[in-house]
Amino acid sequence: MKINALFTLTLLWSAPCLLAQGTQLLRQPTISEQYIAFVYADDIWIVNRDGGDAKRLTSFEGTESYPHFSPDGKMIAFTGQYDGNTDVFVIPTAGGEPKRLTWHPANDIVQGWTPDGKEVVFQSSREGVPTKIVKFYTVGMNGGLPKAMAVPQVAFGEISEDGGYLAYTPITFWDPEWRNYRGGQPNLFGLWI
Repeated sequence: MKINALFTLTLLWSAPCLLAQGTQLLRQPTISEQYIAFVYADDIWIVNRDGGDAKRLTSFEGTESYPHFSPDGKMIAFTGQYDGNTDVFVIPTAGGEPKRLTWHPANDIVQGWTPDGKEVVFQSSREGVPTKIVKFYTVGMNGGLPKAMAVPQVAFGEISEDGGYLAYTPITFWDPEWRNYRGGQPNLFGLWI
């Protein structure tokens, strides 16, 4: 009897605290001139920059992450984990069916767009066997074979708006190759391209 009363009191005390918190864990925001897209509950959501109600763009089984607006703001590239694989997808900002751009069994993680908006930039370890070294690749809006960028090892980064520079981190955190290394973690590098 005392345990039930204690449980009931705890539940009554904690319920207002939980309800007052509202929606939390809005992650990985990306901003265009008109919208903000973000990840919530493993789906891509979009909201007007001026505020208002958010609209869910994806609701498929699997995880969607790393959204990035195209330079013109009409498309969003994202990483989708469907059918047991992690690939690059695009979806119109207005909503619709996602279009798959990559099909390789290695994880393909969206990093952004080329400045002209014709290709999506993503990182993958598809050529890094057996060490899992990641590189940047680009793939066109119609899919096709991705092209490797000329940087030998890039984990995260972005191309400048004029296309002249790439700011990047060369290695991911806690790479398996570094398990016995006792020094620091990745530094930010820049490269003229």
